[in-house]
Amino acid sequence: MNKILDFEKLKKVCLDCKQCNLSKTRTNVVFGRGNPNTKIFVIGEGPGHNEDIEGLAFVGRAGKLLDAAFQSVGIDTNKDCYISNIVKCRPPNNRKPLNEEIQSCSSWLNQQINLINPRIIVLAGSTAVESYLHIKEPISKIRGKWIERDGRKFMPIFHPSYLLRNPSKEKGKPKWLTWKDLKLVKTELEALKK
Repeated sequence: MNKILDFEKLKKVCLDCKQCNLSKTRTNVVFGRGNPNTKIFVIGEGPGHNEDIEGLAFVGRAGKLLDAAFQSVGIDTNKDCYISNIVKCRPPNNRKPLNEEIQSCSSWLNQQINLINPRIIVLAGSTAVESYLHIKEPISKIRGKWIERDGRKFMPIFHPSYLLRNPSKEKGKPKWLTWKDLKLVKTELEALKK
C-alpha cells in the first residue's frame, strides 16, 4: 500500500475511536487537515467548538490566525503543512486535555507522524510541547528555538488562541515573535528543498 492509502485507512479507523471519554461528548473526531505529503506537521492542543462541528483541525478564529501567520512567511497551511492536535476530540468547554485522554490519543498522532514522516514539527502552545516532547518549560522560554530529536526539528510557537488575546504586532510582542519563529520554519523548509 502507498502512504496515502495507509493514511486514509488510519483516518477511517480513527474516526470510530472510543478509547476515552471524549468520544461520548464529541460531535466529530478531528483527524486533521492539510497535505499528508509534506515536510511540516503542526500540532495543536485539541479541537474547539468549530473544529468539533466541522471535523477539521484549526478552522475557527485561532485556525484562521494560524493560517494567516504561516501565510505571512509564504507557507500555505493547506499545501505545505499537515495540521492536527494532541487529542482528536474536543474536551468539554475547551478545557485542557487530561493526561489519560492524551495517552489514549497518542497512538493516533504517532501513527500520523510516522506515515507523513515530516522533517519539521511546529508545536503550537505549551500543551503540545509538554505532551509530545515531555518538556515542561514555559512556552515563552522555549519558543523560537529549534529542538532536534529523532532526525526531526521541532519549533515551539505560541498557540494562536494566545495571539488572539494578545493582538499587538509591535516588535517584541507575541504576534511579532511568532512571525519571527515562522520565518525560521520557512528558512528550514527552503533548505530542505535544496
